[in-house]
Amino acid sequence: MKYMMLIGGNEDGWAHLSQEEQDALYGRIGAWWGEEVAAGRIVDGHQLQPAATATTVRLDREGRPTITDGPFIEGKEMVGGYAILDVADLDAALAVASSWPAPDVLEVRPIMERG
Repeated sequence: MKYMMLIGGNEDGWAHLSQEEQDALYGRIGAWWGEEVAAGRIVDGHQLQPAATATTVRLDREGRPTITDGPFIEGKEMVGGYAILDVADLDAALAVASSWPAPDVLEVRPIMERG
């Protein structure tokens, strides 16, 4: 079964870390990611650019778009990346998420498969 693991956190959360600490944390994330891909539990995923680069499209009931700069939600924690997990069940997806090596918030949702 496939799940999306949204990786969220405070974008300013890394600002207090030295460059060496940031490099070490990225190293742990990279190693973790590589292990999960090699095991076949991650099939896709990407880090996202900062929330300030987002553009939001809102459609009204008639389908007319309103386009604004910035993310569609406001808050301290923003989605910074995602992984598509291919695992047996929710317990396995939560085990993968629980092993994430960084101080972030992770949301795991099943992917709707149609067809």
